[in-house]
Amino acid sequence: MNDKTQVATLSVASNSFLTLTKIVIGVLSGSVSILSEGIHSGIDLVAAFIALFAVRESGKPADSRHAYGHGKIENVSGTIEAVLIFIAAVMIIFKALQKAYCIFEGNAGSAGNLGIGMIIMGFSSLINFAVSRQLMKVAKRTESIALEADALHLRTDVYTSAGVFCGLLLIKATGWIILDPIVALGVALLILKTSFELTKEAFSPLVDVSLPEEEREIISGILKLHADEFVEFHELRTRRAGAERHVDLHLVVAKYTPVVDAHDLCDRIELEINKKLHGTHILIHAEPCGNRGEACSLEETTSPICRHCQEKNENEARHSGN
Repeated sequence: MNDKTQVATLSVASNSFLTLTKIVIGVLSGSVSILSEGIHSGIDLVAAFIALFAVRESGKPADSRHAYGHGKIENVSGTIEAVLIFIAAVMIIFKALQKAYCIFEGNAGSAGNLGIGMIIMGFSSLINFAVSRQLMKVAKRTESIALEADALHLRTDVYTSAGVFCGLLLIKATGWIILDPIVALGVALLILKTSFELTKEAFSPLVDVSLPEEEREIISGILKLHADEFVEFHELRTRRAGAERHVDLHLVVAKYTPVVDAHDLCDRIELEINKKLHGTHILIHAEPCGNRGEACSLEETTSPICRHCQEKNENEARHSGN
């Protein structure tokens, strides 16, 4: 079992324990707020199972039906979890507004069971913080969007549990029941922000959005280091699938470059890109220079680029410098 699967299994175990504990205590104590948190933890448990499935499937090698691998399963998982986070925030807003309405109508009910509620919320917040921190640590190291989504999902539970805890504490200290829905609305806004950010990060690779600008600059920089070994490169395309990156480009080499030399150049470029950007799958299409005149003869130069292309590149460099 690798690190990604281990930490995803830990998330399932912790959420199972918290869901069962909250529901049992909520039923025994008659506390609606604790029972609601148990339902929220149940959503977290579903998300944890989705993440566990995603990291297991995404790690499978390419097959006849999935020639590019299974990496995008993580993006699907992350998108689903972002939707679940959004639903949780909407539920909190609805309950908070409903509670505020009841307070203004004079039907707020009693503020009993505050002690046991504070204990279970504080306990839940600490456990979820520890698990979400471990999830995020592994997610960043392995570049797993599924684990990052699960970590953010648990982080929302930390916010809600901490918010409920603070609300109960303030109510106990002041007797102002209206603080409960106010705190809940503040927590819900934080969760909506997390949902929006996660949706952008998880969904973008599903529509083959290019890699971030800084990563494309790394790729272009490596190609420029070998500029004296080829004529030019074009049609550079990039995309992401889960933790994997995919890059393809056309590399124009001198007309009479031996195949073995062109292949060796491509291998070296691919190796250097992978050293900078781990888990990158690179496809380089080598093609001959379009010039077909006598200037393409390499007999009078030791450069892998003909005199015609050398002069062209030098002129372009001078113009770009002006």
